[in-house]
Amino acid sequence: MKALKLTKIAAVVLLASATLTACNNTDEKNTGKNLQSNSEANQPQLLAGFESRLNIYKEVTLSADLSHLSANQKQMISLLIDASKIMDDLFWLQAYSQDKKTFLASISDEKTRRFAEVNYGPWDRLNGDKVFLSQATTKAHGAEFYPSDMTKSEFEQSDFSDKKGLYSVVQRDSEGKLISVAYSEVYHDKMNRAAAILDEAAKFADDKEFANYLTMRAQALRTDEYQASDYAWMDMKNNPIDVVIGPIESYEDQLYGYRAAFESYVLIKDLAWSEKLAKYAQYLPELQKGLPVAKRYKAEVPGSDADLNAYDVIYYAGHSNAGSKTIAINLPNDEEVQLKKGTRRLQLKNAMRAKFDAIMLPIADTLIVPEQRKNVTFTGFFANTMFHEVAHGLGIKNTLNGQGPVRQALKEHASALEEGKADILGLYMIRQLLNKGAITEGTLEDYYTTFLAGIFRSIRFGASSAHGKANMVRFNYFQEKGAFSRNEQGLYSINVDKMTAAIDSLSELILTLQGNGDYQGVDKLVKESGVIGETLAADLARLEAAQIPVDIVFKQGKQVLGL
Repeated sequence: MKALKLTKIAAVVLLASATLTACNNTDEKNTGKNLQSNSEANQPQLLAGFESRLNIYKEVTLSADLSHLSANQKQMISLLIDASKIMDDLFWLQAYSQDKKTFLASISDEKTRRFAEVNYGPWDRLNGDKVFLSQATTKAHGAEFYPSDMTKSEFEQSDFSDKKGLYSVVQRDSEGKLISVAYSEVYHDKMNRAAAILDEAAKFADDKEFANYLTMRAQALRTDEYQASDYAWMDMKNNPIDVVIGPIESYEDQLYGYRAAFESYVLIKDLAWSEKLAKYAQYLPELQKGLPVAKRYKAEVPGSDADLNAYDVIYYAGHSNAGSKTIAINLPNDEEVQLKKGTRRLQLKNAMRAKFDAIMLPIADTLIVPEQRKNVTFTGFFANTMFHEVAHGLGIKNTLNGQGPVRQALKEHASALEEGKADILGLYMIRQLLNKGAITEGTLEDYYTTFLAGIFRSIRFGASSAHGKANMVRFNYFQEKGAFSRNEQGLYSINVDKMTAAIDSLSELILTLQGNGDYQGVDKLVKESGVIGETLAADLARLEAAQIPVDIVFKQGKQVLGL
């Protein structure tokens, strides 16, 4: 899911070996003056070179028109925000070992403290997870999902239940052996509180199907069994309010991509825009058959009972709020549910518009040739983002050689390749639907040029993320195939015919790697192509020099909404 997540290549940061701590180890014989001095010295400080990074986010007020909602619905939204705040606390525990309040209180500078809050720890998520505070250590690839002293070889040689589980943490037992412990046990108190709030919210739901989903989702938090609530979520059709809540995406687990992180979105459906989008779902089976790859890699039939809807998002929490902000969602991730029911694609229109106005247009003015700047449109941005999410439903979910789901076969590379697939097949879908007359707005040049500007936007999100790796693989592939060119002034232009050919050949490559469960092939592709060259790095530096925001951050909550 998540909407697309590189930034400038900074100098290598020398890291302090001590972990961040709120303790004061000063000898008690010291004078009060010395105690104060040492206390200040022990506070984490912003590392050199990160001063300019504190300004990369533009604050946006996250609001929506709630005037059409009933009193019950407004009360329900208030409760959903309360449950979302618990998801935020849970994600902090998964991302960083330090207590949130203690950690943030230890940072004296207000701007630095806010930057740490946005990043859910001392790592710059839009700059390859580089450490930006003194006394902090390198971010563990496995976050807090695995023991800090565990090696990949130890994990792979160990045999224990739920080893690859989405909803469990790997810990050590009393003998030091690896075991898994369910989220509902590790985070028992917080998850039970969130579940109780969802049960209460269900009492205020005017829509019976939504009330049923909330009740089932509450039960899922208590039991770690989410599939039934995923089906219930897919069965909802008429609810004007929605919430996506729980452990969902596995991007935070960069060690294996097995374990899901907590997050939440509270959403208000835009009925007019949703009606415009509904017609596209019917084309999925036909588009699957036409994929530019051998038949056996497209034999799966995507569920046609899928939804395309537009929403205004009124609250982000947890993983969805860390670093770059999601602007579109494709869920559920459960492969069985996807094959039986399809997926729901949620376009977060207000967040999308904020990014387009504040980031996309200035990027186009800086890096796209003047004659193609008019081709960078919100319609193109919205469609590229939407069909990226739709395209997650196409392709192949299970390997053809008995290795099980693609997600497990490709391990930590699964997310990056899946994001790359969705980007490429999204463009394939747009081209096909334009040819059929199903899409009537814009030209292929609009969508391609907007897509290129979107790559520059997303590349700034950091090479460590799945989206960042996918963006770099695609950028370098397109460059090699001549899909775009760069003139002497450092401005880029699209070649429509070569872009079309590159989309088809990259689609074939990605789908084949997925169907074969070819871990080594994907590893080679990411290592060779998932990197930023010197020329691109210099172009990204121009965006920074122009003070174009990298992403947005939200002023949000009940007070903003008048609740």
